[in-house]
Amino acid sequence: MSRLVTPGTAPTTRTAGFTARFAAGSNPRSLAREIGTVRVVLVGRDAERAEIAALLDAARAGTGGALLVRGVAGSGKSALLADAVVAAAGSAQSGFRVLRTSGVESESPLAFAALQRLLWPLRGKIGALPVPQRAALRAALGEAEGDGDRFLTFLGTLSLFADAAEEAPVLAVVDDAHWLDDASAAALLFCARRLQAERVVLLFAARDGEAHAFDAPDLPGLVLTGVTGEAAAALLAARAGRAVDPAVRDQLVAATAGNPLALGELADALTGDQLVGRLPLPAQLPLTGGVERGFLDRYRRLGGPAQRLLLLAAADDTGRLTVVRDAADRLEAGDDALDEVERAGLLRADGDAVTLFHPLVRSAVYQAASSTQRRAVHRALADALATDPDRRAWHLAAAADRPDEQVVAALDDVAARASGRGGHEAAGAAWARAAELTAAGPARARRLYLAAASAWQGAHPSRAAALAAAAAAEATEPLLRAQLLALQGQIAWNTGSLNDGYDLVVQAAQAAGDIDPALTQQLAVIAAALAVYGARSPHAVDPAELVAAPAPDAPPRVRAAAALLRGFTAAARRDWASAADSFRDAFALTDTDVRDDHVQRNLVIAALVIGDDERGLRLQEQLLTAARRAGALATVEYALTRGVQILIAVGAWAHAAGAATEAVPLAASTGHPGMVALPTAQLALLAARRGDDDAERLIDEAAGIRAGHAGGVTDVVVVDLLHWARGLRAARQPATALHYLTQITESGVSRLAAIDRLETAVQVGRDDLARAWLAELAEFASGTGAPAEVAVVEHGRALLADGPATGEHFRRALAAHVDSPRRPDRARTELAYGQYLRRARRRVDAREHLRAALALFEELGATTWADRAAAELRASGETARRRDVSTATDLTPQERQVATLVRQGLSNRDVAAQLFISPRTVDFHLRGCFAKLGITSRVELAAHPIDT
Repeated sequence: MSRLVTPGTAPTTRTAGFTARFAAGSNPRSLAREIGTVRVVLVGRDAERAEIAALLDAARAGTGGALLVRGVAGSGKSALLADAVVAAAGSAQSGFRVLRTSGVESESPLAFAALQRLLWPLRGKIGALPVPQRAALRAALGEAEGDGDRFLTFLGTLSLFADAAEEAPVLAVVDDAHWLDDASAAALLFCARRLQAERVVLLFAARDGEAHAFDAPDLPGLVLTGVTGEAAAALLAARAGRAVDPAVRDQLVAATAGNPLALGELADALTGDQLVGRLPLPAQLPLTGGVERGFLDRYRRLGGPAQRLLLLAAADDTGRLTVVRDAADRLEAGDDALDEVERAGLLRADGDAVTLFHPLVRSAVYQAASSTQRRAVHRALADALATDPDRRAWHLAAAADRPDEQVVAALDDVAARASGRGGHEAAGAAWARAAELTAAGPARARRLYLAAASAWQGAHPSRAAALAAAAAAEATEPLLRAQLLALQGQIAWNTGSLNDGYDLVVQAAQAAGDIDPALTQQLAVIAAALAVYGARSPHAVDPAELVAAPAPDAPPRVRAAAALLRGFTAAARRDWASAADSFRDAFALTDTDVRDDHVQRNLVIAALVIGDDERGLRLQEQLLTAARRAGALATVEYALTRGVQILIAVGAWAHAAGAATEAVPLAASTGHPGMVALPTAQLALLAARRGDDDAERLIDEAAGIRAGHAGGVTDVVVVDLLHWARGLRAARQPATALHYLTQITESGVSRLAAIDRLETAVQVGRDDLARAWLAELAEFASGTGAPAEVAVVEHGRALLADGPATGEHFRRALAAHVDSPRRPDRARTELAYGQYLRRARRRVDAREHLRAALALFEELGATTWADRAAAELRASGETARRRDVSTATDLTPQERQVATLVRQGLSNRDVAAQLFISPRTVDFHLRGCFAKLGITSRVELAAHPIDT
C-alpha cells in the first residue's frame, strides 16, 4: 500500500505564513518575530480572541468544542489560529498539546492526507485503540494493508483525540479548511460534532468565496470582517514604521475594505510621503485587481529559473524542500533560483520545509502559468516522487493532455488504494480523472461508473448523479447498464424523487434479467418495497414477474427474499392476508440467520408493514446490535430510525427519543442532509404526544430541513409525522386538528395515528370520514390478524355506536389490547371507555378504567393526556393521586442510551464504540445517570428499571 510519508519521517505541510513556521519549529528569535507579526495582524480582533480564549478555558475545565473562523483571503484567519496556538501554550500545568494541519489545494484528491499530518504526533497511541478502530485508522492513514471503514476511521480519530486529552488538553488547528481532502474534512467534522466531555478544541479556518467550500453550517463560527479606524491605523503604522495620516488611512481602508493583508501590502508599497499625506496617493493603487495582483507582479519580476522554481512550489503538495529542489534540478532551476525567490519574499525554506508567503501566492502563480508550463512542472514533480505512487499518479495525470494507458493504470491503483482506506471521495476523483484519460468505450464507462459509486459512498449525491449519467451515455455492456440504473435509482429514491427511483430500479431489474439472477432478485425486492410506500412508474411492470421462483432446495435467504418480494407485492395492492402469510414465511426462513444485508433490512420493513411490533423490535435490535459491533454507522442510523417508528407505537417513548436523538448526528454524518429530517420529525412527534413545550420548535426544524433538502423515500413519512404532530398540537381546535390529520396519506403512519384521527373526526361530526377510515383499518386487521389493529377497529366502532353496543366494542378493544404491546393505544381506550362509563352515570365502573389510563399516561410521560385522565377521575368522584414516576424518565436521551448499553455489561470504551462517541463522554453521561437515579455503581444500574 502507498504511504504518504516515509517511515520515521514526520509529514510536512504547506500552510500560510506564520502558521506553517510554527509547525516547522522555528528557532526562538524567528518565533518571536512571527508572534510580533501575529499581534500586528490581530489589531482590532479582541472580541474574536476572547471567544477563542473562552473555548480554550472550557476545554481546560473538561468541556470540548469546535469553532470555524471564516473570512476572505488576507483577513487574518491564519494569524488568529497562530494566536490561539500561543494562548494554548499556557503554563506547564495547563498547556495544551497542539496538533496542526492544513488543506492543500493540489493535495485534495489524496484521501486522509491532511488527517495524517494532524494525527502524526499521536501515532504512538493508535495501538491502544479498540481493534476495529485501530485497523480502520491505520488503513486510512496508509500504515497497514486492509479495508478501512470510513466511519470506524472517524471514530478512531475521535478516540485518539480523547485518549491524548487524558494527558493534556488538545488543540487541533486546521488552516485552509476549504482545501481539505474530503475524507479528512468528513473525519474532522464527525469529531467536531461530538466534542462533549473531552478536553479537546478543534479550530478551523476557511476562506469565503471559494468554489470548494468548507460546508459546516452547524459549527459555531466567527466571520472576520475588515478593520477600520484606530485598528487600521495601528496596523498601517506597524508595517510602515510611522504614523499614517487619518485621511490616507480612510482612503486605504475604503480601497481594501479594511483587509489586513491588503493594508499591509499597501504600507510596504507606498512611499512615506504618500502615507503621511504630503504627496497624493496614486490614482491607481497597487492593489488593482486584488491582492493577488501584487504577488503576481513580484513573480513576473523574477528571472526565468526563479519563476520555474516558484511555480514548482505552487504545484507541489508535499511542502518538502527536497522534493521541490529535485524537481527544480530537472527544470534547470538551482540554488540561485531558490535564493532569488526567497529574497523576493514569496517563499521561505526552513530545514526541509518550504512554505509560500500566503495561499494567494500559490493561486496567483499557478493560474498565471500557461498549460504547457503547468504540465512541465507536474512532470518534474512526478519524476521527483517516484517513491510516492499516489502523488506521482496525480502529477502524471496533471501533466497529461490526452489518453494515456500508463497514467490511467496508475490512477486505477490510486483509486483502489483510496477505496480500501475508506477514502471514497478520493477514489471517485481518481476514477473520474482516469475516465477522462481513457478513450471512449466500455473501459471509460466502467471507470465513470466506479467514480459515481464512490461519490455516492462518499456522500456526494449530485456528483454521483452527474458521473452516473455520463457513464450511462457510454455504457453498452448489459450488466454495467443494470448496475448504473440501480445506482441512479438508489440516488433518486434516497435524495430525490421516489417515483423516479422506483422506475430506475425496475429498469435495472429488467436489464439484469438472466445475466445476474441474484442482483435481479435484490432489485425486485427493493422495487416492491418502494411500491408499498406509494412509488409508481409509467411503465407497467410487476417486479415479481422479473424473478423466477427459487428451487425448493435454494438457500434459505434466497427463498426468504422471494417471500419478501411476494409480500411487498401483495401489500402494495392492499392484499394484507397474502402479504402477512408471505412475510411470515420470510421470518421463519431467517429466524436463526442474522446478518447485515438487504434481506435483513427488508425484514424490518416487512414487520413494520404488517404491524408485527414484537417481531419488528426483535429484528431491529438484532440489526442494530450487529451494526454497532461492526461500527457500521449507516446501518446503525437506518436501524435506529426504523426502530423509532415501532418504539413510538408500543409506548417506549423515552427509548424512542434516545434512538432518534442518536440518529440525528449520525444522519448528518452520512453527508445526506435530507436524512436528518426523519429523526427530527420523530422527535417532534414524540414531543407533541407528550405535550412538551419544544414540539413546535422541532416541527419547524424538521420542516425546514425537508424544505432545503430532498428526503427521497423517507419524505412521505416525514410529511405525515409532521401532519400528525401538528394535529396533536391543535387538539383544542378540533377542526384545525382534523385539517392536519386528514392529510396523512402513508398507510403505516395513518394506522399509528388511527385513534387520533377517528376521535377527532367524530368530535367534529365527520362520522362519514371516520367510517371510511374504519373500513380501511378493518380490512387491514382482518388480513393481518394484528391484535393492535383489531383493538383500534373496536375502539373506532365504539365511537360510532349507540347504546349498549358502545360498551361492548370498548370491552372487545380492551380484550385485544391484552395481546398487543401498544400501551399508548391501550391508554386511550381505557380513557375513552372510562369517559363513556362516567357519562353513563356508572362512575364506580368508570374509575377502574380511568385509573388504568392515568397510570399508563404517567408511565409514558404524556402529561397532557395524564391531565385529562386525572380530570375525568376527579369528575367521577375520586381524588386523582399522581404517582411519582421513576426518575429514569428524567434521563436525557443520551444518558438513557449509555445506561442501556452499560446494563448489558459493556465497558465505557465498548459503549463509546457503539454510540460513536468517546469513552470520556460515556463516563460523563454515566455519572449523570448515577446522580439522577440515586445510585453509585453499575450493579445498581443493572437492577434499576429504566425501560420506560
